[in-house]
Amino acid sequence: MQGYEVLFQGNNFLRLLGGLWVTVRIALISIVFSIILGIFLGTAMRMKNRAVRAVCRVYLEFVRIMPQLVLLFIAFFGIVKLTGISLDGETASIIVFTIWGTAEMGDLVRSAFSSVPKHQYESAEALGLNKFSVYLYVILPQAVRSLIPNLINLSMRMIQTTAFVSLIGVTEVLKVGKQIIDANRYDAPNAALWVYGTIFLMYFVICFPLSMLSRQLARKIKRS
Repeated sequence: MQGYEVLFQGNNFLRLLGGLWVTVRIALISIVFSIILGIFLGTAMRMKNRAVRAVCRVYLEFVRIMPQLVLLFIAFFGIVKLTGISLDGETASIIVFTIWGTAEMGDLVRSAFSSVPKHQYESAEALGLNKFSVYLYVILPQAVRSLIPNLINLSMRMIQTTAFVSLIGVTEVLKVGKQIIDANRYDAPNAALWVYGTIFLMYFVICFPLSMLSRQLARKIKRS
């Protein structure tokens, strides 16, 4: 049997698409939670209270230093040992990627807020707006322009990093690919090239348009 024939044997290609949907679903849910929590974290990182800023900084550095794979193992295996609460692999993955994404998103939000000129804050306050209104109606709309390209880049990184979740038993696209290769190891020894090549194309189809969109938005922001 030729390697490419494995892709169309039975429902193998549909299984790959199903695994890809698991990958995208984990990334999308994590991104949504990361955006919501990251906005609060980024705002907290700009507060005048030093204790709050210190806690945010420790959280940010901890998440950046700790590899995502280690966090996955801690969430999936460690929580069960410590609390007796059993998490399925997909839930543990969403928790970990939300923790990681919140830290990254929070830093992006902080940077976006810092990019808004100081006189915008002063002018809004001079008009009698309270701090919440200043951020909601004046600062946030300006910050979003510089934030969106970085958010798209973060989304791409999260989609790519979801490959780790196969190591805690989540049947995403890479794990499905390995199952197909193992099942046809003797009948199609060169199936790995075709299966992994197809998975590469799947990731490319998802991530390349996002990359182009991020670049176009970044160029428009620089021109304006």
